[in-house]
Amino acid sequence: MSGHSKWHTIKHKKGALDAKRGKIFTKLIKEITVAARTGGSGDVDANARLRKAVTDAKGQNMPNDTIDRAIKRGTGELEGVNYDEITYEGYGIGGVAVLVETMTDNRNRTVAELRHIFSKNGGNLGEAGSVAWMFDKKGYIVVDKAAKGEDELFEIAIDAGADDMQDEGDVFEIFTAPDNFEAVHEAIKKAGIEPQAAEISMVPQNYIKLEGGDAKSMMKLYDAIDDNDDVQKVYANFDIDESEME
Repeated sequence: MSGHSKWHTIKHKKGALDAKRGKIFTKLIKEITVAARTGGSGDVDANARLRKAVTDAKGQNMPNDTIDRAIKRGTGELEGVNYDEITYEGYGIGGVAVLVETMTDNRNRTVAELRHIFSKNGGNLGEAGSVAWMFDKKGYIVVDKAAKGEDELFEIAIDAGADDMQDEGDVFEIFTAPDNFEAVHEAIKKAGIEPQAAEISMVPQNYIKLEGGDAKSMMKLYDAIDDNDDVQKVYANFDIDESEME
C-alpha cells in the first residue's frame, strides 16, 4: 500500500494536530472518567481500560491532578457529568463506511448534530448495524521503521501474541486480538521501542479508493465529524493517494 494514505494513517496525522490544539485533552478526560466508572475501579492496576487511558493522558503531558480529578468523577468521589457511550453508523462519499464512537450527556443533541454533519457534507447517518459488520475490533500498534528491523520486530510481536504485521511505507502496522493487545504493546516497549500509536481499534476489512473531489469531500466530512465535541473516535474505510493528500 506504499504511496497510499489509508484512513488509519490520516487519523494519526490528524491526532497530532488535535494534540497541538489541546482538543485531545477533552477526549482523554472523558475516556478516563468513563473508564473509571464502567471498569468498576479507580485503580489503574485493576482496570485495564483506565490504565490505557491514563497512559495516553500522561503521554500527552496531562497534569496528574487533572487525571486524578477525572478518575474521581468516574468513581463518584467528585460530582461530574454522567456520559453515555453510543456508537453511530453511517455512509460517507462513494459508499465509505463510517463508525462514530461518542460519549455524550445528551443523546438527542448528539444524534441531531451528527445527522446534520453527515447530510451537510454529502453523507448520511445509517441504522444500527448498517456498517459495523465491515469492521473488526483489533489491537493496533504503529511502529516507525527506523525503530527496529522488520524481522526482529515481527518476532517480538508474534512471540507476544500478535496476529499480523504489515509494511505500510515508513511504518509497520501490528494487529492483535483485543485480549492480546496489552501483552504485545508491553513486549514492544520492553524492546526499547516507543510506538507511534497503540490502541484498540475498529479495523476496516477492506478499503474504498477515493480520488479528486470525492477524496476532498470525504476528508471534509471526516474532519467535521471528528471535530464534534461529543465524538471520541471516528473509523472509516477510505484510502486516498498521498498525492491527493498533498
